[in-house]
Amino acid sequence: MSELAPPAHKRQSLPLPAAMPASAHSAPPRRRAVITGLGPVTCAGIGKTALWESVLAGRGGIGPLTRFEGGAVHARCAGEIAGWAPSHWLPPHRLKRLDRYSQFAVVSALLALEDAGLPWSRAKPQARVGVSFGTALGGIADAEAEHARFLKNKPVHPMLALQIFGGAAHSNIAIECGFRGYGTTNSNSCASGVIAMGEALRCIRDGVLDVVVAGAAEAPLSPLTFGAFDQIKTMSRWQGEPHLGCRPFDASRDGFVMGEGAASVVVEEYGHAVRRGATIYAELTGYALNNEAYHMTTPLPGGEVVSACMRAALADARTPPEAVGYINAHASSTQLNDANETACIKEVFGAHARELAVSGTKPFTAHPLGATGAMETVLCALALHHGYLPPTLHHQTPDPACDLDIVPNTGRARPLQCVMNNAFGFGGINAVTVLAKG
Repeated sequence: MSELAPPAHKRQSLPLPAAMPASAHSAPPRRRAVITGLGPVTCAGIGKTALWESVLAGRGGIGPLTRFEGGAVHARCAGEIAGWAPSHWLPPHRLKRLDRYSQFAVVSALLALEDAGLPWSRAKPQARVGVSFGTALGGIADAEAEHARFLKNKPVHPMLALQIFGGAAHSNIAIECGFRGYGTTNSNSCASGVIAMGEALRCIRDGVLDVVVAGAAEAPLSPLTFGAFDQIKTMSRWQGEPHLGCRPFDASRDGFVMGEGAASVVVEEYGHAVRRGATIYAELTGYALNNEAYHMTTPLPGGEVVSACMRAALADARTPPEAVGYINAHASSTQLNDANETACIKEVFGAHARELAVSGTKPFTAHPLGATGAMETVLCALALHHGYLPPTLHHQTPDPACDLDIVPNTGRARPLQCVMNNAFGFGGINAVTVLAKG
């Protein structure tokens, strides 16, 4: 790569704040941020081709939980990456320093860079290239495993302290590739991946960087994590065929299915991409972030803060609602979230909501917490690039509260010019991006 320059009854009623847009609407022409490389590492496929083939075939990646004995945990299905073999991409001396979380992150970044046709070299560090990553729990699974060794008076992994913190993802990508620009890993629950994209957009717009590897990674499949989420009854307790555990918008939905993996995209300044003849999958045009300030797990009744976030993202993109043709919904397959998101889409888009395609793609990738929004960014970019709507799999019983066109069970061709990606995290964190055809 060449070097380039109080209790509810005591709360005061306050005016609803707008979500925080990336920049003012009246600003002069801005540097444009385009996506030129895709690097998914998912249970439905590793690499853009394998993942997209799963989408076209309607083949989800969820299966039975095999990583550990479930014990008293009710959840019995997961999105596991079977046969994970990072040695295909990384040498042994690097692998011994990386836990599963960082392996996912680094490999996804390398796949995205390769897809973008951007060479990298630790020997030639790049000051105008950076990393924006996200995660909810970082290296929690390996931390749990090492804690079990510690309790048995066995030595823990010598790199443990450097593996489990969230920032290990972007740090290891930077080390592997020699990227010395802006680098950060946000930890904002299930919104982390979309927030990472928003930060990348800002870095390009503001002239901080010319290229950003943006994404998120998660490796949460461990007994403690499963037990914690099982306790708060947010995960599916489906006891039927495991692949049917995630059923967004279906009347029988009963919670999310946890998964693992990562996804990265290469985000470039538009002129930089054009000059080198890069394939442009999509353009990041808008981003907004806000917080419901209500509850750690339950969405705010009425959904006005979610609606405000979607509106702010459209305003930041300088795009009218009628221009959006598809929404990749957060659609976590929980009763409250899916119904609330449907109502918010209707409120924001009005009559146009009936013309929109709105799918939930977590039956493909499961829900790897912070990594999900990055995986869904890849799917949004591919949907724009190919003119194809990913389906909502396993839809059997319609729910009157989720009555939009959810592209049930079978995807379909449709030329797209503009799409929206929603991500809502624990703690009331909402993040939305808008993407346009490249």
